[in-house]
Amino acid sequence: MIFKKMLKNLITINFFVFLIVFSFSSLLANNLEFSLWIDDFKKKAISSGISKDVVDDVMSGARFLPKVIEYDRYQPEFYEDTFTYIKKRTNTKKVKKGLALYKKEKLIIDKIDKKFLIEKELLLALMGIETNFGKYLGKMDIISSLATLSFDKRRSEFFTNELLILLKLIDQGIIKKDILFGSWAGAFGNFQFMPRTIKNYAIDYNNNKIIELKSIEDSFASAANYLNKIGWKKDTPCYTKIELNNKIPKKYLNSSAKKIKNKKKVKFFKKYIKNSNKLNIDDDLLSAIITPDKDIIPGSNTYTPAYLIYSNYEKILNWNRSLRFALAVCTLKNNFKNEI
Repeated sequence: MIFKKMLKNLITINFFVFLIVFSFSSLLANNLEFSLWIDDFKKKAISSGISKDVVDDVMSGARFLPKVIEYDRYQPEFYEDTFTYIKKRTNTKKVKKGLALYKKEKLIIDKIDKKFLIEKELLLALMGIETNFGKYLGKMDIISSLATLSFDKRRSEFFTNELLILLKLIDQGIIKKDILFGSWAGAFGNFQFMPRTIKNYAIDYNNNKIIELKSIEDSFASAANYLNKIGWKKDTPCYTKIELNNKIPKKYLNSSAKKIKNKKKVKFFKKYIKNSNKLNIDDDLLSAIITPDKDIIPGSNTYTPAYLIYSNYEKILNWNRSLRFALAVCTLKNNFKNEI
C-alpha cells in the first residue's frame, strides 16, 4: 500500500517536472526562432529605406511576448453575446464619465466637431469604448507586441506591414519611440490607432511639430479626420434594431463583419420585419440586415437579435471589423446624444 502511494507520488512529480521542462524547452525554441526572425526582419526594414541606426535601435529591445498570442486568440468580440457586449460598454457610468470629459474639453471638442463635420457624441463614444476616456491606454511595449504578432503565423503579413510603417514613422520623426506603449495588438493613444492609421490620418492639430495621440487636441482631431476621410455622414443613423419574421431567406442575414452582403433599400426588407410600419427611417436608404450572434454564439437564435444597418455603421466597421463593436459605438453615441 505504501509502495503504491510512493509510486503514485513519484509519477505525479515526474509529470510536473516533464511539464516544466517541456514548457521551458518550448519557450527557448520560440525565443531562438524569434531571434532569427528579428534578424530577417531588420534586413527587410533596412532594404525598404528605413535607416539602419533606427532599425538597430528600435528592434534591439524587441522581445517575444507569449501573453500577446493568448490575447489574440481570446478577444471578447469572439465569445460575448451581443446583449452582454453592448451593456458592458454603454452603461450609465460610461456616459457620466464621457460627459465629464466633454465638459472639461468642450471648446476643443466642439471646434473639432464643426471643422471635420463629425459629431462629438461619436468621438466620445469611440474614445469611451477604446480606452475608457484615456484610462486604459495599454501598457504593452508596442514594438514587441507587433514583432510577436508578425512572428506568429495567424496574421503575420498584416502585422509585419504595421511594424514596418511604425519604424518609418519613427525614422521620419513623426512618432517618438520612447512613448510607444499601448495595446497588445500594437494600437496606440486615446483612440487606439494602428501605425497605418497614424500614417494616413493622424494630425498635428496643435502645430507643435509632433503627433501626440495621447493629447485631447491631436487625438480627437485625428479621429475626426479619419472618420471624415472614410465618408462618415453627420446626423444620419447607424442602425435600427428590428424583429424579424421567419419568412426572411437566410441569405439576407449577415453574421460576419468581413463583408456585408445583400444590401437593399429599407422598403425591400419591410416585408420581413414585424411592425415595419412603425419604422421611422427613409424607405430609400440602402441597408442590410445583421444577426451578430448567429454562427458565433452556440445555440443562438437565428433571427435575434437583428438589426438594419446603414452606411455609417459600415464606416465603424472600417475602424474595427466587429459587428458588436460597431453596435456598441453607435449605441453609446446615441446615449450621449440624449444627454448633451
